[in-house]
Amino acid sequence: MIQALHPSVLSSSFLRLFTTLAPSEFNSSLQRLRAQPTHHRLEQLILSYFSTTNNAQYSSQTYATLFHACARLHRLDIGRKILHHHHYTHSHAPQQLYAINHLLNMYAKCGDLECARQLFDHTPQRNIVSWTCLVSGYAQYGMTDQCFRLFSNMLAHNYRPNDFAYASVLSVCDSSSSRGRQVHALVVKTGFDTCVYVGNALIAMYSRNSSMGTGHCCEAWKVFNDMEFHNLVSWNTMIALFQMCGQGDKAMRFFSLMHRDSLGFDRATLVSVLSSLLGVDEVDFSWSLQSCFQLHCVCVKTGLILDVGIVTALVKGYSVLRGEVSDCYKLFLETNGCQDLMLWTEIIVAFSERDPEKAILLFRQLLREGLSLDSSAFSIALKACAGLVTDRNALMVHCKVIRSGFVDAVVLGNALIHAYARCGSISQANQFFEEMIYRDIVTWNSMLKAYAWHGKANEALGLFGKMDVKPDAATFVALLSACSHAGMVEEGIQIFDAMFEKHGIVPQLDHYACIVDIVGRAGHIFQAEKIIKEMPMQPDYVVWSAFLGACRKHRESGLAQIAASWLKELDPKNSLGYVLMSNVYCSAHSFDEAGHLRKQMRGLGVSKQPGLSWTEVRGLVHEFASGGLQHPDRTAIYTNLEDFVKELKLIGYVPETTSSLHDIEEEQKEEQLYYHSEKLALIYALLDSTKAPSSCCAIKIIKNIRICIDCHNFMKLSSKLIEREIVVRDSNRFHHFKNGACSCIDYW
Repeated sequence: MIQALHPSVLSSSFLRLFTTLAPSEFNSSLQRLRAQPTHHRLEQLILSYFSTTNNAQYSSQTYATLFHACARLHRLDIGRKILHHHHYTHSHAPQQLYAINHLLNMYAKCGDLECARQLFDHTPQRNIVSWTCLVSGYAQYGMTDQCFRLFSNMLAHNYRPNDFAYASVLSVCDSSSSRGRQVHALVVKTGFDTCVYVGNALIAMYSRNSSMGTGHCCEAWKVFNDMEFHNLVSWNTMIALFQMCGQGDKAMRFFSLMHRDSLGFDRATLVSVLSSLLGVDEVDFSWSLQSCFQLHCVCVKTGLILDVGIVTALVKGYSVLRGEVSDCYKLFLETNGCQDLMLWTEIIVAFSERDPEKAILLFRQLLREGLSLDSSAFSIALKACAGLVTDRNALMVHCKVIRSGFVDAVVLGNALIHAYARCGSISQANQFFEEMIYRDIVTWNSMLKAYAWHGKANEALGLFGKMDVKPDAATFVALLSACSHAGMVEEGIQIFDAMFEKHGIVPQLDHYACIVDIVGRAGHIFQAEKIIKEMPMQPDYVVWSAFLGACRKHRESGLAQIAASWLKELDPKNSLGYVLMSNVYCSAHSFDEAGHLRKQMRGLGVSKQPGLSWTEVRGLVHEFASGGLQHPDRTAIYTNLEDFVKELKLIGYVPETTSSLHDIEEEQKEEQLYYHSEKLALIYALLDSTKAPSSCCAIKIIKNIRICIDCHNFMKLSSKLIEREIVVRDSNRFHHFKNGACSCIDYW
């Protein structure tokens, strides 16, 4: 019997230890196991136990120690064998309550709660430890109802809970329900509110509802303030709570108090404080950055800068607060190729919006590291792909997703739809959408947005009719945007009215911005003004910019001035309002007013966003600014541009100079128009085609601001001249130019 037990209990590396320990050695090993359980010590003692022919010499305390070690090391298999062997040799289980409680604790801690409950129910005598072991087990494995029911039964049987019982039941309560407050009241009545362990559990309970408002922060603060003693966990929990509530100033103040009073801190403290700096108001932005610098110094002085979790928090902090990634990348490089997926993911996040090419390079490097990637890493990579010109990298990541077994992950499916659509491949996005087995509301919304970006309003409305999930607010933003891009006024108004009447969704600022854009750009300026006046909330910057854009399009200078004044008041440093108003003045040939506005911008330190365009040639992305003076091949681009314009003029191209922002000669206006960034990008792509003729695939260009009327006409005729599709993604939508026409039907 003993021989048969060994293979299932013991690893082969310890078979050579199969000897009976002397009593003194056994007791010494038992004491060491009790103080610090390790697999080596446990297995050595088990070998001695099974090799002893008469186990009667072992006391209940010995069994309790062995069961306790099995619980600590999660070795339920060994614990079962001890119990089985004891039962075999003695025909009964351990009888003393001390040992039974440790056996109960082993079952509970190792997750076999069914056996734990059976043992609990069949134990003739119980004490507070028995109840607490099972309450703790239910809490540990998230069995909320069973935990609270057992805790209530314990009270009904007149057992007074101890601090461990309170802490366990509080761990599955939250303050949004009556349970948490009832337990809190009982804690106060029984005097356990002064116990550090219970106080920390109460603070943690209120922390779980921090998203519901600052009221829970106040209640947690009251608990903290009433505690007679605090330990590091108390302070860390409060700082983490302030971080979740977006109260970075309080988190930093708490940390300063800890530092001043020499209370000590650990990595959890610093990670929480660093994370809290990202949730402060914009007015405290500079304070947050300064605090980040100070915390960085503390990390260096204490040596915690070597902790990868700290570095990850600093990378995220600098990325958000500084808006650039050089410092983030330096920190990342200092980790010397750390094999931590969260750090890699965070640095890719930092680059994904500002430099998507670098983000993809880092992702490729991550793949070479051989780490097992999760869905979050793939999702971030796809986000970077969405900022690139072509879908080449999105296809690469898609392949990796399939090979990694995540192809059915809904979150990655949504990211793939988004990436393909933003790269101009609406057909790929639609194909993947159709192939998805599982879809959620984000899936449907992603496809609706894709159709809206590409001006496919009819497809978007048709897809909406097929939705098998309840639409949400984002669904209607996508639908209204699609109607706006296609000039579908009646349909847009019907959808806006149906939001609340049929679907119970109250229109928010985004929806009002869309409906103002729909009716305003269609020429119904006064109807758009009426909508703004009747809004149940204060119009924001987006609403007024949509209205000003409509006024510029239809040259309503009076109403445009009202909208521009609101934009200046809401965000005086944003150039959009100034630029749109300047366009209004120039269209009306009011060049003096336009000049005065530009002078006002300079006086306020407001700079106009420069027009930039990007295109990919032979796997490399090239950037072009208006004028193209920085590009190394500018001479060849200029020469070919002049010849290309001559050919375009032969088939009907006439430069649109009416939108020029300066009172200059007509020839100068034309020359300015020729060197817009998207034109230079197109010529460079065609220049490469003459060197290495490619297939008739579409030429794709990204532009950071809206395409102007002249460039729009230029692209239409260019697609006819070169007999190739040209896809331009501007800040507002996609334009597919083909055979002299655009997918937007000249409505954008």
